[in-house]
Amino acid sequence: MPDQPEPPQTPAVGHVGGGPLPRPSRRPVKAVLFDFHGTLAQVEEPREWVLKAAAACGATLDPIRATSLADRLLTAGRAGGPLPARVPARLAELWSTRDLYPHAHRAAYTGLAAQVDAGVEGFADALYERVLVPDGWVPYPDTAPTIAALRDAGIRVAVVSNIGFDLRPMFDAWQLTDLIDAFVLSYEVGRCKPDPGIFLRACGMLGVDPEQTLMVGDTPADAGAAAAGCAVLVLPAADAGRENGLGAVLDLALPA
Repeated sequence: MPDQPEPPQTPAVGHVGGGPLPRPSRRPVKAVLFDFHGTLAQVEEPREWVLKAAAACGATLDPIRATSLADRLLTAGRAGGPLPARVPARLAELWSTRDLYPHAHRAAYTGLAAQVDAGVEGFADALYERVLVPDGWVPYPDTAPTIAALRDAGIRVAVVSNIGFDLRPMFDAWQLTDLIDAFVLSYEVGRCKPDPGIFLRACGMLGVDPEQTLMVGDTPADAGAAAAGCAVLVLPAADAGRENGLGAVLDLALPA
């Protein structure tokens, strides 16, 4: 978060005069970088994910079985979901490069899903396909209003994500593309958060200095922007359909 120190109550060393120091002004924010998953949107509810993937394969699952499968698949590792409990050795290399190459992203997550035998042909691929389509994601209710308010105030906006596929179709479907100045996706720029390079690349694409940029995310990787000179706001991810506290971004970024 931007530094907002309290004014000293006694003169600082070397201060001439003896009166209180003037309150420092908050540095202006000219651009906001947003993480995607857990910040602007959340994946669909796990049981719906399983039911819709099965339907795409021509199979119908009863809700109890779907819930059981969803629990096992979340443990195995879901794209856009929690990290896997264990990555098999045969998938280790794919896993380590998943956010740099689309083929590695797909192979890593379909390989993890294939560990769970659902008895449905093509199920692992169908599960992965859900993350590639807008229907597989739910934007937070405060996402569009927050981004729109920033743009109305003349503040530039970028999406910075560790991801192995294109996010633009989601923003097209949500009619938000015109509000985004740049998409900075790890597989396209060859760098992953928390590497400062990806944040510096985003600032360069927006034409703003890091010192005038706020990064908003939900993980320690997003906080890596501090090493690039950006201010950082980390918000805990909310469940799909609930506001994600993005109003705090406006409190920090918009002029008082």
